[in-house]
Amino acid sequence: MRRFHTREATRTANMGRDAAERREVRDAVARFLTAGLVALVLVATPVVLWIWAEAERHALANARDITQRLADNVVGPLITGQLLAREPAALELLDQRLEPWLAESGVTRIKVWDDRGRVVYSDVATLIGQDFEQEEWARLLLNGGPATATFETQTAEENEFEANSGELVEVYVRSASQSGAAMIFETYSSGDGVRREQHVVLMGMIPPMVLALAVLQLAQLIPAVRLVRRIQDHQAARNALLRCAIEASDQERRHIASELHDEVIQDLSGLAYALESEERRGPPALQHVFTNARTMLQNNIRTLRAMTSELYPPDLEELGLKASLMRLEAPLVERGIGLTVEIPDKLVLDRDRAVLLYRVAREALVNISKHSSAQSVGIRIRQAGQRTQITVSDDGIGFNPSEPRAEGHLGLRILGDTIRQAGGAFEVRSAPGAGTSVTATFGVAPPPGRFAGRRPAMSSRQDLAVPTAT
Repeated sequence: MRRFHTREATRTANMGRDAAERREVRDAVARFLTAGLVALVLVATPVVLWIWAEAERHALANARDITQRLADNVVGPLITGQLLAREPAALELLDQRLEPWLAESGVTRIKVWDDRGRVVYSDVATLIGQDFEQEEWARLLLNGGPATATFETQTAEENEFEANSGELVEVYVRSASQSGAAMIFETYSSGDGVRREQHVVLMGMIPPMVLALAVLQLAQLIPAVRLVRRIQDHQAARNALLRCAIEASDQERRHIASELHDEVIQDLSGLAYALESEERRGPPALQHVFTNARTMLQNNIRTLRAMTSELYPPDLEELGLKASLMRLEAPLVERGIGLTVEIPDKLVLDRDRAVLLYRVAREALVNISKHSSAQSVGIRIRQAGQRTQITVSDDGIGFNPSEPRAEGHLGLRILGDTIRQAGGAFEVRSAPGAGTSVTATFGVAPPPGRFAGRRPAMSSRQDLAVPTAT
């Protein structure tokens, strides 16, 4: 039955790992596409604004060219002395010639100015003969300057009849009367034509531009997915090496503990019995020497037995995490340090995470027993969602974490590097006189590829002793 549960747990764990890998790829693709969409918007927005402005510029240039031709070919030859004298026949003739333009071309207003700022002709009869102050641009135009075209709402003094027409295309070009006198020909046209041209140009350019950017994005998607896969493979290989390093460390600890227990401690125990025998049968004058030697030797044997217990990692799958942690209590009790352990009733861990939790607790307790002068120690494990956290805190003398560690006190630093390599976070908080707190945080299970082994996950209500599927 146990073997069946193990196979089922392994199969379930592998399925969960595969699902997590697919989810990671989907998330990476989603992030890539989102970033591409944002980049598309950032690139397309200024391009669209530029196209919009260029279409307006092009429409105004067309309006300027059409107005210039109208002024040179239609209006100029009809600006005669009779028209300048405001004779009705001359004005009526020009009205007749311009009527088609006013009816069909979108031109809403026409004015002709002389070089003194007087309106010599307009399709609004009341404007003819009015004088307006001549601005600098008008003088430049009369002297051969460039024609101008603007697209805006008209609010000037001479725009009494255009003020409520919204945005209009206003064009000023230089022309000449029949006698050769310089004239300014002015037209106002509806802005609908400009907006239509802008819309046509924009709709003509945006689809191919967006399609090109979309094709570029999709062309980059396949290499991006391959890159995610490659990163996953490298991550799996790195974590497999890390797992091998951890397991090699455990095996080395077992070997050292076995050597100490089977050879050194046994030899020292035999020597202690021999000293005890000599203490009883030896000369009275040397009895205290044998007593002191035996006492020192027995203390060293106890120290070596405690080191052996610390070195030899327990079988977490057999004992469970809480029972394994409670085995670390003995060295603390000898030093008068109390230990409390808090573990959730429903704690879900795989073997590798359980090993890391145990290592954090063991290394922290070793440091506490040797250096902290604490009276009590607490081990607290919490799990919420995808996060598992272990905190080992004491009420000892504490230290300044910013100061360099003494030689030989590198255990926590090495452990921190190991946890960070495993994708977790490691933090040591302390202050002189305020105790020390060691916290390690990581996911409830390794990310895809981490510690790529085939061991089953572990779940328990209290002691993590029964392997089940996670």
